[in-house]
This record gives sequence, C-alpha cells and structure tokens, in this order.
Amino acid sequence: MKITIILLFGVLFIFFWILIQYNKLIRMKNSVKNAFSGMDVQLKKRYDLIPNLVSVVKQYMLHEKNLLTKVTELRRQAIDGGISNEEKVALDNQISETMKTIMISVESYPNLKSSESFMNLHRNLTEVEAQISAARRAYNATVNDFNNGVEMFPSCIIANCMNFKSKNFFEIPEYEQKNVSFDNSF
Repeated sequence: MKITIILLFGVLFIFFWILIQYNKLIRMKNSVKNAFSGMDVQLKKRYDLIPNLVSVVKQYMLHEKNLLTKVTELRRQAIDGGISNEEKVALDNQISETMKTIMISVESYPNLKSSESFMNLHRNLTEVEAQISAARRAYNATVNDFNNGVEMFPSCIIANCMNFKSKNFFEIPEYEQKNVSFDNSF
C-alpha cells in the first residue's frame, strides 16, 4: 500500500513537472512570436514612411533614381507578404542599408536638408529606427530565453519530445557593422 502511494506520487510529480515544463516552453515560444510581431509593427511604420521619403527626396535627387527605385522595390517585397520571418529579417537588412545610403546622399543636397517636409520625415524615420532597434533588442531577449529553455537541462527533454527548435537571433550582417563611407563621386 505504501509503495503504491509512493509510486502514485512519483507518477503525479513527473506528470506535473512535464506539464509545467511544457507550459513554460509554450509561454516562451509565444513571447518570441509576440516580440517578432512588435518588431513587425515598427517595420510596417518604416514601410509606410518610405513612399513619403521617396516622394520628397525624388524632387531633389535626380541622380539617385536607382537608389530610390531599389528602396521602393524592397518596400513592395516587404509589404506583399508571403515571406518567412528569416526572409523578412534579410529584407529588413537590405532596406536598412539602402535607407542609410539615401540619408548619406542627402548631405549633397543642402536644399533638401533644409526642406520642412524632409526634416519632418527625417525626424519620423529617426524615431521609427529607434523603435525598431528597441523591438529588435526585445525580440533577441525573448529568443535568448526561449533558446535557453529549449537547450538547457531538464527542459530540453520536453523540448526535444515536442520538437521545439532554437530560434535565430536578429543579427546585423557583417557588411552593416562597418563604418559607412561616403563616396562623393556622383
């Protein structure tokens, strides 16, 4: 009788431990989705600003037409949907690089820099970029927590049984980590 009660408590303990670990992993997985969604909202804000920026800059930057066309095409790809989170991150990296190039090119157009419309868009874009940066940090923090849960013992046992896989961090490509140089040859 005593052994049966001990075995019953042992089985109940294991059952509840598995249940707690599983629920913890689900909570962390949903936090990653939520964090990515928050980053996605900020990226959408940026995508909404791009046509306005292109319109204002187009009037001044006739020489950079290819650059403006590229950022417009990247925006279209981003808002069309149907791409994975990894593809969205890669696309965002391309948009970031192109936007930096546009902002550097603006230095050659003093009338554009002093334009009220451009200054307002620049302020909005700077604010959105700061929010995207914060959202990326939040996303990476939740991915870190999730990956710890998936990879650390004993929760890794449940994660493996439930086929939970580690998530990728949002990382800046190596080419974006270098200092931006301005080629004044146009």
